[in-house]
Amino acid sequence: MRLVMKSFSVMVLILAIAWVPATAGQISEARDIPVKNMVTMVDLGAKFCVPCKLMAPILAELEKEYQGRAAVIFVDVREQKGKAKEFNVSTIPTQIFYDNSGQEVWRHVGFLDKESIKEKLDALLQ
Repeated sequence: MRLVMKSFSVMVLILAIAWVPATAGQISEARDIPVKNMVTMVDLGAKFCVPCKLMAPILAELEKEYQGRAAVIFVDVREQKGKAKEFNVSTIPTQIFYDNSGQEVWRHVGFLDKESIKEKLDALLQ
């Protein structure tokens, strides 16, 4: 019985992760990163990546919440092949935070929760 429940739980988790869309803030090649004169947080990942999928709804919320104050950008390194090399990223997801002068101030590798992102953005906006 335990094995059946464990298998069922794993299957539910896999289905839930597969359902999460990974479309927050998709950008085009033409957009400058960091955004000029604006605090910028860029998340470099891929649509197939599980932590990236889990972060997608968080990024979408933050993109709306910080609209006009800070840029929240997602870059799919599978679709935009040169971006990983350009930003010196070897592991996804990687989040890079820039101050409003365009200087990188902090970098994180792996899943980053909403509150941690907000703390960094709010500190840079002060």
